[in-house]
Amino acid sequence: MKTASHTPVNIVGAGLAGALLAQLLARRGYPVTLYERRPDPRQSSPERGRSINLALAARGTRALERAGVLERIRPLLIPMRGRMVHELSGKVTLQAYGQREHEVIYSVGRADLNRVLIEEAVRHAGVTVEFNQQCLGADPARNVLRLRDQPTGSEREVALTPTIATDGAGSAVRSGLAARGLVTVREEWLDHDYKEFTIPAAGGSHALQREALHIWPRGGFMLIALPNTDGSFTATLFLARSGGTASFAALTSTETAAQFFAREFPDAVALMPDLRAEFANHPQGQLGSVHAAPWHLGGQLLLLGDAAHAIVPFHGQGMNAAFEDCVQLDALLAAPGPDADVGWEAVFARFEELRRPNAAAIAQMAVENYTEMRDTVLDARYLRRKAVAMGLERRFPARFIPRYSMVMFHPEIPYAEAMRRGGVQAQILAQLDPGEDGDDAGSAAAADSALAEKLVGELLEPITSSR
Repeated sequence: MKTASHTPVNIVGAGLAGALLAQLLARRGYPVTLYERRPDPRQSSPERGRSINLALAARGTRALERAGVLERIRPLLIPMRGRMVHELSGKVTLQAYGQREHEVIYSVGRADLNRVLIEEAVRHAGVTVEFNQQCLGADPARNVLRLRDQPTGSEREVALTPTIATDGAGSAVRSGLAARGLVTVREEWLDHDYKEFTIPAAGGSHALQREALHIWPRGGFMLIALPNTDGSFTATLFLARSGGTASFAALTSTETAAQFFAREFPDAVALMPDLRAEFANHPQGQLGSVHAAPWHLGGQLLLLGDAAHAIVPFHGQGMNAAFEDCVQLDALLAAPGPDADVGWEAVFARFEELRRPNAAAIAQMAVENYTEMRDTVLDARYLRRKAVAMGLERRFPARFIPRYSMVMFHPEIPYAEAMRRGGVQAQILAQLDPGEDGDDAGSAAAADSALAEKLVGELLEPITSSR
């Protein structure tokens, strides 16, 4: 596109999506100003106890590759090859995510990742980042974005067009638009909350298996732990807000919390020396999905990432979906060709048209994955059908890919298509399931059967690389 025609772009929010998007836009010649309400993370300590550890999957790595920063990020990544399931009896089993060497997801710390993305963003001459700038809202009628400098309290206005809001699930831009009646917002809160804890390094190394996402499923609740590069794990308890003894409401003191952990997660609590202090001092976070409409106002403003479609964390796709948003927008800006002018309204409208069904699909699948993680991973039928699905993938790799694998390892398959195909595949697995007394041999026979060939051939068309 003609550099001379490039309008300066505002990005509200210099978190993960905002910092990545700034790089993609700068590579296309757009002058970008990022406005961030928090201090510069390169010069301040990150907030503790509020950010669920991140899982980087194929959709996210593809976006980082597109921006040319993946190699800079690699030292921050720890591969996780599967779920290490800790049963109450003490039995521990690794459930692999996939069956190919590259089918892993990566644990990465939010603060370190954000810091590197900001460092990479400001390497571009056209990118400016202004920290401690609180967004007070957008006024589309006057075409202005209102900001407050937090150290001085002074307020100012800048030209709105175009602005991209990447300011997260609690988006100030989205809230302001909703207050003006320009956007409708529906928030679906789970009745479960979360709280973070630390499993420190043991003798300088990880106290648990390093290359796994550890999970303690307990039916209506669970504990998970993701590895960090310093040898520690970030552990997160997901638990009902109220109702019964297994709820945050029932944990009325550090002592009752310690007793709960000792009863439900005895092997984990032995590795958590700061459990009581962290329970008392770390905030109790809420979990929910955000549905907003529309995502754009003409060519003036676009909501992107969590600001448009925040989801619960149970599929590890919040960051990945936001990064995929960035890739989609970048592709749309590239589509007109190098000598075309950009019509922001057309680009924003097309972005929303393409991404909305996929955002809805991953929001639904993320909620469904919570049930799987906290309960189903120990169910015999689930394990049998997982074995059948793996067998079908080996036999029909162009047609049958387990839904989890489609979401995590196949960015060429849109979320909406992964959900649709996953529904068809669930029907196939239900017909092939060997029954209550099935075993691994029965699962292998089911995958190799003539019925499997018939069902897969009739119900699943080959997967193409087109999007």
